Amino acid sequence: MTINPNTNLTSSEYDDNFAGIFVSRWLFFLHLHIVELILALIVFIAIHYLRQKRRYGLPVWPVLGMLPTLISGLRSDLFELISHIVCQQNGTFLFIGPWFSSLSFVVTADPRNLEYVLKTKFSVYPKGPSFRENVGDLLGDGIFSADDETWRRQRKAASIEFHSAKFRRLTTESLAELVHARLLPILENATNKSIPIELQDILLRLTFDNVCIIALGVDPGCLIPQLPNIPFAKAFEDATEVTALRLVTPTWVWKTMKCLDLGSEKKLKKLIKDVDEFAKKVIETRKKELSESARQRSDLLTVFMTSKDEEGKPFSGKFLRDICVNFILAGRDTSAVALSWFFWLVGKNPRVEEKIVAEISGIVEEREEIKNGELVFKAEEIKKMDYLQAALSEALRLYPSVPLDLKEAVEDDVLPDGTVTKTGTKVVYAIYAMGRIESIWGKDCKEYKPERWLRDGNYMSESAYKFSAFNGGPRLCLGKDFAFYQMKFTATSILYRYTVKVVKGHLVAPKIALTLYMKYGLMVNLINRHESGLYEYLK
Repeated sequence: MTINPNTNLTSSEYDDNFAGIFVSRWLFFLHLHIVELILALIVFIAIHYLRQKRRYGLPVWPVLGMLPTLISGLRSDLFELISHIVCQQNGTFLFIGPWFSSLSFVVTADPRNLEYVLKTKFSVYPKGPSFRENVGDLLGDGIFSADDETWRRQRKAASIEFHSAKFRRLTTESLAELVHARLLPILENATNKSIPIELQDILLRLTFDNVCIIALGVDPGCLIPQLPNIPFAKAFEDATEVTALRLVTPTWVWKTMKCLDLGSEKKLKKLIKDVDEFAKKVIETRKKELSESARQRSDLLTVFMTSKDEEGKPFSGKFLRDICVNFILAGRDTSAVALSWFFWLVGKNPRVEEKIVAEISGIVEEREEIKNGELVFKAEEIKKMDYLQAALSEALRLYPSVPLDLKEAVEDDVLPDGTVTKTGTKVVYAIYAMGRIESIWGKDCKEYKPERWLRDGNYMSESAYKFSAFNGGPRLCLGKDFAFYQMKFTATSILYRYTVKVVKGHLVAPKIALTLYMKYGLMVNLINRHESGLYEYLK
């Protein structure tokens, strides 16, 4: 053994000490390099984040794509987020989903693209198999999700009925009966007791009863004084919400949940069972009625039950079930939520309310009978209300009942703005965002301004590819005229009698669903117009 003269250490102790120092220094430099690598990675991700955000409008994360931003939008206001990005990206942007998912799609609010997709190249952009796969459990092969011959057959039969004099008479008479026998007494009771009511719920009950009467020939009695809980109505609303979430969830995720009967898919299964039971009961009751009575009926369900399919056979129970569900979705939710946003906007804009009431006053003054009695507005009077129609259209522009809709390319194509769509590309047209684009509606696009729909005091409609609340092209909403009549009659009957004031502090926000429900409803107080300063217009 030797002694190191400088350290008084043995050679073995010296070697060990040297090795320890070497290892320590090596570890120090290794840690330093790791820190440098981490910092470099952070800088790289930040630069990548900024570049992708500048290019696509949203950050594109490795593996996850834009999904994290989409999830954050679901927790806040998805529709405003989409509107913001669409405006930043000049009307169209590409949403990139996670790897190995089907969540990538083109989002557009460019009127040129809409006209191209909805009309010019209608056959190239059907609803598509992906949409049917997502909504099929709820909507089946009904008119909302069907394509090709299945859709054409339903469209033709419904179109003939919608334009018949008998059907139009049924719609006007049933609506007047519901408004005066059910809606107004409930509103009067709330006014007399000075209690707030949830107006969106009341309107959903009204339109549910109305659509069931005219489409199915049954009266579920949603809007009776007790305001009963109708399991089907609640199940239907919840089912549309869960179905909407499928559209923004990777297919393999919700399919796995469905297979394992977990979470939202377990809930949806139960909800659809409730929907099916209601439809089955209605169909069986109608079959019995038709077999026992020769009396002709005017509802849409009877039209299909007394018709034949392309093979000359009666339509199946499944097909009739899908008819029921689709027409309820079309007639119940859309008008009710549109009216809810309308009353909220009118409450925020007293100037608009004054003009609507003045218009009603002018029509009432033309009548010979006493004005303060039980006045039921006539169809010809409702048609004269141009400013009211403008106010409703403006509400639909800002808060369309269907905020987003979807198509799928069946062949390679290029949109008018230069966006390439490969076969299978999903094209989402953002109807909500379209109402907030300055290049379409001007710098005041976010203002509630009914006057933009008037020319010399007369209502003037806009292009269906600029105002797509009722869709456009061959799939233009068959019930557009009825929807406007339903909304105008209901709004007139209420505003003639009451001022509608939203309860102070009540939060109003959109709900993520197939239709634009108010997430927390619409709590309002009603003030009898006799007690309101605006009543002077009705004298």
